[in-house]
Amino acid sequence: MRKWTIPSVLFLLCLLFLLPDQGRKLHASAEGDTDELVDTPKVEEKFGAVPSGLSTDSDVTKREAESISRKTLRSTAEKFEFQAEVSRLMDIIINSLYSNKDIFLRELISNASDALDKIRFLSLTDKEILGEGDDAKLEIQIKLDKEKKILSIRDRGIGMTKEDLIKNLGTIAKSGTSAFVEKMQTSGDLNLIGQFGVGFYSVYLVADYVEVISKHNDDKQYVWESKADGAFAISEDEWNEPLGRGTEIRLHLRDEAGEYADENKLKASKTIYIFSSLFQLFLALCIGDLVKRYSEFINFPIKLWASKEVDVEAPADEDESTDEEETRMNLFHAYATKTEETSSEEEGEDEDSEKGESEKKPKTKTVKETTYEWELLNDVKAIWLRNPKEVTDEEYAKFYKSLAKGFSDEKPLAWSHFNAEGDVEFKAVLFVPPKAPHDLYESYYNANKSNLKLYVRRVFISDEFDELLPKYLNFLKDKNDVEASDDSNEKKGQYTKFWNEFGKSIKLGIVEDAANRNRLAKLLRFESTKSEGKLTSLDQYISRMRSGQKDIFYITGSSKEQLEKSPFIERLNKKNYEVILLTDPVDEYLMQYLMDYEDKKFQNVSKEGLKLEKDSKDKELKESFKELTKWWKGALASENVDDVKISNRLADTPCVVVTSKFGWSANMERIMQSQTLSDANKQAYMRGKRVLEINPRHPIVKELRERVVKNPEDESVKQTAQLMYQTALMESGFMLSDPKDFASRIYNSVKTSLDISHDTVVEEEEDSEETEVAESQKEGADDSASEDADAEPYAKDEL
Repeated sequence: MRKWTIPSVLFLLCLLFLLPDQGRKLHASAEGDTDELVDTPKVEEKFGAVPSGLSTDSDVTKREAESISRKTLRSTAEKFEFQAEVSRLMDIIINSLYSNKDIFLRELISNASDALDKIRFLSLTDKEILGEGDDAKLEIQIKLDKEKKILSIRDRGIGMTKEDLIKNLGTIAKSGTSAFVEKMQTSGDLNLIGQFGVGFYSVYLVADYVEVISKHNDDKQYVWESKADGAFAISEDEWNEPLGRGTEIRLHLRDEAGEYADENKLKASKTIYIFSSLFQLFLALCIGDLVKRYSEFINFPIKLWASKEVDVEAPADEDESTDEEETRMNLFHAYATKTEETSSEEEGEDEDSEKGESEKKPKTKTVKETTYEWELLNDVKAIWLRNPKEVTDEEYAKFYKSLAKGFSDEKPLAWSHFNAEGDVEFKAVLFVPPKAPHDLYESYYNANKSNLKLYVRRVFISDEFDELLPKYLNFLKDKNDVEASDDSNEKKGQYTKFWNEFGKSIKLGIVEDAANRNRLAKLLRFESTKSEGKLTSLDQYISRMRSGQKDIFYITGSSKEQLEKSPFIERLNKKNYEVILLTDPVDEYLMQYLMDYEDKKFQNVSKEGLKLEKDSKDKELKESFKELTKWWKGALASENVDDVKISNRLADTPCVVVTSKFGWSANMERIMQSQTLSDANKQAYMRGKRVLEINPRHPIVKELRERVVKNPEDESVKQTAQLMYQTALMESGFMLSDPKDFASRIYNSVKTSLDISHDTVVEEEEDSEETEVAESQKEGADDSASEDADAEPYAKDEL
């Protein structure tokens, strides 16, 4: 009981310390709500370009609030009709079922970047055009209003005059408008909107009312507004703060697009939002991630007005603090009295002294306070636009880390920075990741995702490319051109790391890419009987080939250890031939396509056709074993053995089973049979014909030949021949069709070795049920006999 006292009291103490904090939070929250109703907090951060912008002046605040909250055109504004082509375009966008609505942000930021580029270009000849203070800061600012569902994007670019607003946003349809409408009718890809110069209208994917506030140095500040109902209005701006110079676009978001104004979601990467309507379930990306996805490499700073919570010290209420202290002290004294009476006085003195010190200091509490500040979203530069000679390794590594989105702190294995010139010109940086993604080969032929990203003027356009990069190179970040590794990379071990991670992709490339098959073959790496545990290449193998060797020898299997003990390579090892060891299941498919390399044919040493230097005694051996091979083939007629031959590949093993040159190997049969949806009947035609090869130098084979000559009908000799074939079949990597028959032959062989007659049967076990019946009958007889014995004196008494 005593051992549970201390933990229980400590638990109560923890609860006691936590509950007052919760009470203070609730109290603080209530006070905050009350204060908010009485006095609206002031906005301290200036969003405007002039010192008086967004000040607390009541008239300015009132006019701006009215402007922001309205969703109707101003009555005093000058009305215009959209030109027919523009109206047609807007109808397509508004009624579009296009799922990728995020592109609106890309287009608005691109337009803002263009406006900043123009004013910067003009400032090269006229420095005063930029102005002073905030006006001189060439940047893009994004603000959100969750409650009113308003998204604002502002730049300090060149701005637009009244004529510019009418010309660019309404009445004069550019040639790109018609071209885009025609493209939409044929392909339906709204993602192309930016290519035709009409990207601004993508705002109506998410907004039902748009305001464009713009100030040009040569004109007054004007407001362009439209509800996409066929008309727009322009008026001199008397409601909003002066911009100084530039453009601010306010999007009044639709109800179904409200997530784009949710400030609480800014830090999330991907979140599923479930609305009150059960049918509305979709994936929404936060504004911060959208900017980083599409506009991360824009040349101007992009800043987001973001909130964060910080801990601050605030004065604590005296009554509340006193009550808490008394409760804590009483509980602590009670605990001290029960556990250790001797130490209670000392602890009491310490607490009294602490209490005295605490009374001298003002009581404070820690509370959460929400603050706002500008957060920079694009701090990575587009290094692909720079001269490769000017970019350091550290800059490449930092840039790659931005592409990997923090999933890996390792440096890329390699990169290539180049310019392409011709009909299409582009600049590119290509990276080989340090590790393969865990799902790289899952749904390999069904996945269309690529790591290539196309940027136009630093703006992300697309990552969907079906034909630009082969599927087997989908592990590359951005784009790449794979070439053979040089000797320096081999010595550093970099290529070994690459092969261990992405070697399977190179093999798949040989299967899929016939045009580059020979180039990819140079990249192959594998272990061999002479590589001493290291990877070797085909070129290195050829350099070590014996004189007169015409073929490249290889063998496939499930493990290196199994292949090194394989009977197929016994004689090759003795003759000092090198054999490539292939243990990846994809190697079976690879070798069906890689028929030769540098005029050297590939030869699977587990199949027919193995050619070594000729022996003068070969003909004599074939003739002397002719009768045995003919007899053995007849004895195996039921096993579908195509032939029995003298082997040129065996040294210590009596016999082995090989397959025909163009059929499946034993390893391939095993792979295909393990497939989930495999059909044995359909696979039968691909199985290679089986040939039993015997070792004429082996004592078992010699003895078998002698016995066949003496009595070819000897049943024991036939059984031995059958057992040897089944054993060779299993050792060669095949699966036995009748394991029970093989086991029976083994047990018979064991009986023979132990001088046990084959007619000897297993001793039968006595039937337990019959034994129980016999015992019960016996017990019944004994009971009846005892009853008769007891009945005799009773009968005598009766008489």
